[in-house]
Amino acid sequence: MASKVIHAYYNDDDVLMQAVKKVKAARHHIEEVYCPFPVHGLDKAMGLAPTRIAITSFMYGCLGLTVAIVMMNFIMIQDWPQDIGGKPSFSYLENMPAFMPIMFEMTVFFAAHLMVITFYLRSRLWPFKEAENPDVRSTDDHFIMEVEVHGNESDLTALLMETGAVEINSLEK
Repeated sequence: MASKVIHAYYNDDDVLMQAVKKVKAARHHIEEVYCPFPVHGLDKAMGLAPTRIAITSFMYGCLGLTVAIVMMNFIMIQDWPQDIGGKPSFSYLENMPAFMPIMFEMTVFFAAHLMVITFYLRSRLWPFKEAENPDVRSTDDHFIMEVEVHGNESDLTALLMETGAVEINSLEK
């Protein structure tokens, strides 16, 4: 079954913010807002949950630190110990101050790269994916609010016109 949505077009981000607040206050479900640039506070106004990317970044950093420690212990202590600058190769703990830069760099490397991959996967942005924006104006100078229609379409259209929409289109999705 196809659902019906209304696209309300705005040409100012402040007007869009007020419109989102009014539509949410009227208890309508906003599917998506397409913007040409990030609008500060829009996620909070839409009622979106906070992101957990910082938690994943910390976990990826811990994974990178673990990989660095295991790698350096195996390479420099167990597999092929070498006397570099008179440092003993008997234990990892004696050599740990020399390994600090490697541990830091591996932590940052894992956190950064895996965080980008996670972001792309969660956003469903993979190579050769078709763009999902409904109108090319949303990448230039217009903001589009996509609202699902549940009930009286004329009341929703009137509400969106009151909020300052410059154009309203009704679509089957």
